[in-house]
Amino acid sequence: MGGGRRLSKTLWIYLMTREQQATLYGLSAVLLWSTIATAFKLSLKHLQPIELLLFSGSFSTLLLAVVLRFQGKLRQAFRCSKKDYLLSIGLGLLNPFLYYLVLLQAYDLLPAQQAQPLNYTWAITLSLLSVPLLKQNVRWQQWLALIISYCGVLVISTEGRPFSLEFTDPVGVGLALASTIIWALYWIFNTKDKRDPVVGLFVNFLCSFPFVLGYYLLTCDLRLPTVEGLLGAAYVGTFEMGACFVLWLLALKKTQNTARISNLIFISPFLSLVFIAMLLGETILPATFVGLLLIIAGLLCQQIGKKNN
Repeated sequence: MGGGRRLSKTLWIYLMTREQQATLYGLSAVLLWSTIATAFKLSLKHLQPIELLLFSGSFSTLLLAVVLRFQGKLRQAFRCSKKDYLLSIGLGLLNPFLYYLVLLQAYDLLPAQQAQPLNYTWAITLSLLSVPLLKQNVRWQQWLALIISYCGVLVISTEGRPFSLEFTDPVGVGLALASTIIWALYWIFNTKDKRDPVVGLFVNFLCSFPFVLGYYLLTCDLRLPTVEGLLGAAYVGTFEMGACFVLWLLALKKTQNTARISNLIFISPFLSLVFIAMLLGETILPATFVGLLLIIAGLLCQQIGKKNN
């Protein structure tokens, strides 16, 4: 009975058009991404940020190894050039080590409804850093996008009192914005990586492990995680750091309309607020919604600027 259902499901997916498959993969990634802010906050009730990073990173590395083994590409990870391994050390230092360490610290200090939208400004940060690092020009639409998005940041981080400049938690806001810089730097330097994306990510995670473990041993007392903490780390590692990346790559690989699939990502922050309200019990402030709309408006404005280049 169960085997018949699995066969029917496999046949159904096979009969779908490539665009339908791309949409399915894209929506699956978006749905999982939308739960991550909630998963971070629930997990951080039982684990310190570095503990969550250590255990979730381990689960993610294992998942990526399984995916590569299934694809027949696992051996490629151990046949990289010296240059590729050196690149992976640098990339692994940025992500997952520094990026998630800083981001999880931000989530530890801020309400999820603040940390999650602030993290979405990374695309704006990427445009700014592309000017000196990639020698790209910035059109007026992208400067407008910057102003609009950071007005949204100001509204969210001051809980609707932007002119007071009284932030809910200045350190938390600073860490959330710093994480966007690290994430943007990771993607800029990642453009130099010509390996298969999943192979590259797997090697990056392997190279980051000594940094993560070293920081953990220096800053934490050794202890066994609680069952709740371990389950949270498994969820974060499996979906946020692993499955979402693979699903999104599959969606982009299947589609002939990258822009259409990419626009699905704008569903995620609003759906995330639903999970935050339902599972964390946070009362979503009007300022959060208004600020998020401004950030999304800025990102859309940035896309218009790119299309006109």
